[in-house]
Amino acid sequence: MATKSICLYFQVHQPDRLRIFRFFDIGADDHYFDEFANRTIVRRIASQCYLPMNSLLLGLIKSTAGKFKVTFSISGTAIEQFQKYCPEVIKSFRDMAGTGCVEFLAETYSHSLASLASPAEFKAQVKMHAKTIESTFGVKPTAFRNTELIYSDTVGEMVAGMGYHTMLTEGPKHILGWKSPNYIYTNAINPKLRLLLKNSALSDDIAFRFSNRSWEGWPLTAEKYAGWLATALGNDDIVNLFMDYETFGEHQKADSGIFEFFKALPEEVIKRNLEFRTASEATKVHQPVATMHVPHAISWADEERDTSAWLGNDLQNEAYSKLYALEPLVKKAKNEAITKTFLRLQESDHLYYMCTKFFSDGAVHSYFNPYDTPYEAFINYMNVLSDFEIRVADCIASQKVVKKPSDKTDKNK
Repeated sequence: MATKSICLYFQVHQPDRLRIFRFFDIGADDHYFDEFANRTIVRRIASQCYLPMNSLLLGLIKSTAGKFKVTFSISGTAIEQFQKYCPEVIKSFRDMAGTGCVEFLAETYSHSLASLASPAEFKAQVKMHAKTIESTFGVKPTAFRNTELIYSDTVGEMVAGMGYHTMLTEGPKHILGWKSPNYIYTNAINPKLRLLLKNSALSDDIAFRFSNRSWEGWPLTAEKYAGWLATALGNDDIVNLFMDYETFGEHQKADSGIFEFFKALPEEVIKRNLEFRTASEATKVHQPVATMHVPHAISWADEERDTSAWLGNDLQNEAYSKLYALEPLVKKAKNEAITKTFLRLQESDHLYYMCTKFFSDGAVHSYFNPYDTPYEAFINYMNVLSDFEIRVADCIASQKVVKKPSDKTDKNK
């Protein structure tokens, strides 16, 4: 009988922030991105989260003689920002990769919604990202997670078709019903693809509730939390704890005790005969118990656990449609700078900022939103797209070769 498993997965992503791009900039200025904001934010989060947490995790791997294991997905855009603004973060991830106790997942290069819009673009980005992970960290990804854990039967089939046998996603109640997320499931179209489902309650206890003094579970100690994990695994196989890496030091500040909590957690988990496993290890150890049918896309965002955080209103759908309508033109242009810009404009964050949700999810969206209103985000993004469309068209036009009429030989001579 296999030991009960804990799979820790952290998402690492940093978007490219757009600068304020006004109507009168269209056709006059192609500087879309706020590099000062990118540099300032990524360096701040590196000092508060990435560097101290990476150091802590490396120490845990060593102190537990490799019993502590963790899984990461790092978007291509985050890797680019680390390389430009804080290369020490790349080095700290490489140090962890060298232990053999850390798995790096494949994903879309630019944290995009390509899986919902364009199979060709989706596959191209996944291939590009896998190459980047291998060249940066020296490991080839064998498991996959889509942007924001977006998944459906058809998305899973595409992932399986690319050779991946393990994929991470959400375990929403409206999909699982009475079933537990604490087992391995399979894709409904291609059963070779095995699914790890997020345990939302236990993940969110750390990611969202840890510092909430009005929460009945506060204060959360490592001993208490490990006990919850053991209870959840009474008759089940695995608890998947999936969360943003920025939880540590950024969303949950250092003075909340989040680092001390996590430093003490592995010992408490191991003490209860629970075993840390990476995503790929978990699907090799535990057998799937059923097929999971997901006809419509799900994600780990908001109460609905669907794609409405990015495609839930007319603003978002108009921007999304205009963006991907440019795909064939971008490919026709065959221009490296244009292709790179198109990647950056696909980052799902741009659509997230246009979300008009309120109530329980409104505070979360406000926290991550640099704009005062969703309408400002929409107008700014559409102005950028309008200018980008002009530049793509100009690039294509400049490549056209005007054919000269061939000289005709005078047959009468």
